[in-house]
Amino acid sequence: MIKSENVLERNVARRDFLKTTSGLAAAAAFGGFTLPALAYVPPTRSRGSTVISVKDTGAVGNGVHDDTSAIQAAVNKLPSTGGTVYIPDGTYLIDTIRKINLRSLMMLKLSAGAVLKAKTSSVSRAYVVYARNVSDVEIAGGQVVGERDTHRFVSGTTDEWNHGIQILGCKRVTVRDIRVSKCTGDGICVGGAAYDVVVDNVVCTANRRQGLSLTHCSNIKVYDSEFSYTQGTSPECGIDIEPDPGYTCSNIRVQNCRLYKNAKYGINIWKNASSIVLTGNTFEYNGSLGLSTYYCSGVTVTSNTFRYNSATGVVYNAGTRNLSHGSNMSYGNYTRLGIKTRTPFTQTGWSSKIERDVLIRSSTGTVSIRTNNYK
Repeated sequence: MIKSENVLERNVARRDFLKTTSGLAAAAAFGGFTLPALAYVPPTRSRGSTVISVKDTGAVGNGVHDDTSAIQAAVNKLPSTGGTVYIPDGTYLIDTIRKINLRSLMMLKLSAGAVLKAKTSSVSRAYVVYARNVSDVEIAGGQVVGERDTHRFVSGTTDEWNHGIQILGCKRVTVRDIRVSKCTGDGICVGGAAYDVVVDNVVCTANRRQGLSLTHCSNIKVYDSEFSYTQGTSPECGIDIEPDPGYTCSNIRVQNCRLYKNAKYGINIWKNASSIVLTGNTFEYNGSLGLSTYYCSGVTVTSNTFRYNSATGVVYNAGTRNLSHGSNMSYGNYTRLGIKTRTPFTQTGWSSKIERDVLIRSSTGTVSIRTNNYK
């Protein structure tokens, strides 16, 4: 199939984005990592044709002036049919308590040189960009930078709910081509029974709690993205699929992503999560496991690479049911015990020969270790 010219140009731009906007995950840190071919084109959500620049509603973008009200005015100015709020190059200081509240039928479009920078706060819960109970929304381009470096911890809690982008109870949302870093909580958090959310070509790096949290949602797609250098407050994972108590996460696909140098796990899948596909991802140099599961079901782990994680590449913990692990490559894991040199081999099933790469807890049920490659 021949792609249209604009689609081809967009894919080139997306490759350049991942190669050049990793921030702390700088080019030198990539080492031998090769970015996957970008085949996925995220959906465009419905909206009107109106375009409003935040400069026309008073935004300054000098990194000193508080631009929260001006950007919100642009959002509020959109007609009932919706449209695009455009943020040109500049650094826009955002009051995370007031935050930027999105509406239905809109795109928040940041230019490549636009940065939404969180103001220093002392509250336990706040956001730079906030979407709640809205539909047909896109957030694209530029950067969101949190305030973890200057946050004032006076609330008596971990303040881990200060996120870059919070999506709650929304439908048909696309987040793409954006870098989210240095948040006191998560880079991106999706919950509140959100449905049909796509995260594509995103770099979430140097956030305190998670790169991406999925807490109550379904039909989620995460493609061609990096989640790296998460460190500061537990769980400290690249992606944490962890439903809030009494809720679920289901029908989730994570594909062609890099889970890199997170303090704890690359991906954590926790209680009451189901129907999850992890494919074509690279889990490497994480501070503990590459992947951990616990009391979840219907998980497919295929065609991934697990390498140089500090502990076991993958641990399937108690309560993991109906899981298939096949066509993966694993090597160099459990680096805290030193690198173990092996002759490359292919193996079907589990044996102690691969215990640094895959570990199944005794109380786990219906975990199928298919044919995988090791070296």
